[in-house]
Amino acid sequence: MTIMRIINRFLLQKSPPSLSTPRWLCTVVEQSTEAPPPPPESKKKNGLFYKVARGNSKSSVVDILNKWVNQGNDVDKLDIVNLSNYLRRRKNFRAALQLYDWMESTNFGTSNADQAIRISLLCKTDGIAVAENYFNALQASDKTNKTYGALLSCYCKEKMLDKGLEIFKEMNASNYTSTLNYNNMLSLYYAVGKPEKVISLFQEMEERNIPIDLYTYNLLINSYAALKNIDAVEGVIEKMKSNDLDLDLFTYGNLATIYFKCGVHDKAVHYLEIMEKTKTKRGEDLFEAYRTRMKLYSAMNDLSGVNRAWEDLKSTFKTPNSTSYLFMLLALSKSGDQENLEKVFNEWEEGCSTFDFRLPNVLMEYYLSRDMIEKASSLYESLVERKIEPNLRTLNFFAILSLKKGGIDSAMKYLEMGLDKMNAGNSKWFPTGETIKLFLNYFEENDDPDRAEKFVQKMKKINRLDSNSTVVKSKAPDAENDDLI
Repeated sequence: MTIMRIINRFLLQKSPPSLSTPRWLCTVVEQSTEAPPPPPESKKKNGLFYKVARGNSKSSVVDILNKWVNQGNDVDKLDIVNLSNYLRRRKNFRAALQLYDWMESTNFGTSNADQAIRISLLCKTDGIAVAENYFNALQASDKTNKTYGALLSCYCKEKMLDKGLEIFKEMNASNYTSTLNYNNMLSLYYAVGKPEKVISLFQEMEERNIPIDLYTYNLLINSYAALKNIDAVEGVIEKMKSNDLDLDLFTYGNLATIYFKCGVHDKAVHYLEIMEKTKTKRGEDLFEAYRTRMKLYSAMNDLSGVNRAWEDLKSTFKTPNSTSYLFMLLALSKSGDQENLEKVFNEWEEGCSTFDFRLPNVLMEYYLSRDMIEKASSLYESLVERKIEPNLRTLNFFAILSLKKGGIDSAMKYLEMGLDKMNAGNSKWFPTGETIKLFLNYFEENDDPDRAEKFVQKMKKINRLDSNSTVVKSKAPDAENDDLI
C-alpha cells in the first residue's frame, strides 16, 4: 500500500490531519452504503438543504438560493457550511463553488476559512492558475495561514514542487508553521519521488518542535521503505512507541504492505494479524482495513485470510460497497476459485444499486484467460442487455472475445468505440498489447487486406505500432483502477 492513496484526503483541513479515518486503497470515489443523515435543522432549513442537495441540472445553486431568499426565507452561515460539506463529500465541487460565488455576490459575508475553501474548489474546478489569481487578488490581511495553506495544498496535489517550496518559505517567514503545512510539504516531496527530502524535513520538524502526528510518521516510514532502509523503518516504529503514540489500523496496514513488498512475509502476517485483533469504531477506516487484508492475503495466496477479512467486513457492514466486492472478486480470481467467484459476483449483481463494470471485468478476464468462451459469451450477452456504456477495459475484453470467436466486424466495432473513448479520456493504454497481437494474428491467418490496413494505420496513429508493425508496449491500469469514462 502506498501512502499516496491517502495524501489528498488530508491536504486541506483546519487542524493537523489524523490517520484515524484514512482512505487507503479504494480508487473509485464511492460513498458508504449508509449515507449520513442531513444535519439536524428546522423544517424550513431542511427545505433549503434538500432543494440544493437534490437540485437538478437545470437549476444552478445560485438560482435555488436566490429563489429561496426571494420567497422571504433566510439563509444563515450554518446552511452554507452544511451544504458545502455535503457537496464536497460527494465531489460535486462545481456546485460547492457556486455556494461561495453566491456568498460573495450577495455580500453575505465570507470568512478567511471560506476563502481557503474557495481556493481549493477553484483549483479542482478551473485549475491551479485560477486559484492562484484568486489568492493573489486577496487583500494582505486575508493572506493568512488558512489561505496560504489552501494554496500550498493545491501545489501539493498538482505536484508543483518549485511553487510549493516558494510558498512554504513565505509561510515560514510569516510564522505560519503547523503540522498540517509541514505534512503537505512532506507529501509533496514523497509524491515527486524525493524520499530523502521527507527525512530531512522531518528532522527540521523535530528541531523546531513542530508537533508530529501519525500521518507524519507514516510518510517517514514510507520514505525509508522507498530507500529500502528497513532498519530505519524499525527505528521509526520504536520511536512512535517511545512517544506513546498508539498505532492505528492505517499504520498497521501500511507496515504490513511494506514488509510484504520487501519479501518479509512473516512480519507482514504479524501486522495483518494485529489488524484482525484491533477493535475500532465502525467507519471508512474499517472498510479500508478489510480491503488491505484481502489484498495482501490474496497476494500471499492465503485464501483463508481473504475469507476471514471478507466475513469480518460483511459482519460489520450490512451491505459491502462495490469496491469491497471488487477486492474479493480479485482475490478469488487469483486463487482460481471459480465457484465462489461466480457466487460472490451474483451476490453483488443482485444487490447493486449502481452498476460498476470493474466487477464483471474481473469475471470476463477470468473466463478469457482460460478460453472459457461459452461462459464469456454468456456474460457478454448479459452486459450488452443492460444497455450501459462500458468502460475501456470492458471494450478491450469485448474485442478479445470477438476475435476469439472469429467476429472481426464486432471486434473492429469495439476497437473503434474504445479509441473514441480513449481520446475523450486521455487514456493511452487502449488496446492492450495482447489485443493488438490478437488482431495481427487474425490478419495473418485471414485474407482481409482492407481491414488489416485500417487497423495498422489506427495503431500507428496512437503510437502502438512502430514502422515495422511491432507492438509498442503500454501498461493497462490495475483492475481496481479501471477507467470510469
